[in-house]
Amino acid sequence: MRDLRLDQLDSFRQVIALGSFSAAAERLGLSQPAVSLQIRELERRLGTLLIERVGRRAQPTAAGVELLDHAGRIAAAVAAAREAMARHATGAMGRVRIGTGATACIFLLPPVLRELRQRHPTLEITVSTGNTSDIVKAIEDNQIDIGLVSLPAAGRSLDVTPLLEDEFAVIAPPDMELPARLTPEALARLPVLLFEPGGITRRIADEWFARAGVTLRPVMSLGSVEAIKRLVGAGLGCAILPGMAVRGESDGLVVRSLSPRVHRTLGLVLRKDKPLHRGLRETLKALRSLGTLADRHSEPKSSS
Repeated sequence: MRDLRLDQLDSFRQVIALGSFSAAAERLGLSQPAVSLQIRELERRLGTLLIERVGRRAQPTAAGVELLDHAGRIAAAVAAAREAMARHATGAMGRVRIGTGATACIFLLPPVLRELRQRHPTLEITVSTGNTSDIVKAIEDNQIDIGLVSLPAAGRSLDVTPLLEDEFAVIAPPDMELPARLTPEALARLPVLLFEPGGITRRIADEWFARAGVTLRPVMSLGSVEAIKRLVGAGLGCAILPGMAVRGESDGLVVRSLSPRVHRTLGLVLRKDKPLHRGLRETLKALRSLGTLADRHSEPKSSS
């Protein structure tokens, strides 16, 4: 099977499709003896008869019917490979798979992806969302090319680059009376909404309360930052969210810093041995530019 030839499989498929060696030879631009020789060599390599004559028509044997199914899939795979290589040959950028958290996907990536599409319209980008641990595993398994995740993230095969700091903030409806300092003890006396357990966003909030010896029972836990913001706007309580999710808030909500302040670090993760084709290099360059925003956006805007 090591020397199975695509041209022999193609001749086999044409003979079956047209029911004739001569018709297959005409379509392929070959002589009939050349097609007959290809089929005999294919049968010899596979050790079984593939085509038999029934009347004047060439038809597949039982083995030939089974091979025909495989040959069709092989032809489709070869066509897809040729198409993919043609994109590279004509200067197309290829595909980049990004993994990130839902919050970063909504509030951080859109302008980066827009710029990439404007500069490189042939670049194919897919974005998957999940927790840091799931994304890191997908990178190690080469199912994702780049991760933009909350750190820490570790692995012997990984290259991890801290990118920016995102300070957490409290958002509250405008009619809620907030204390001058939003300490864990002060927030524990208010109705608080938190992100659902299991992710780094919730873990950071829980650890912030735990360091002060405060046990908080949130009035509600949700898996969507936008849902939390809507419920806060409806007056159900205040919430602790990543700063990028509330920066420039325009829905009339109050945005305040925590005391003591707390933040998370976002970073880029990829395999150390990852080949950097042009599209991947351009995507990394665009994502690394986010690091220049850290100084300008590290503190949540206070408003009322």
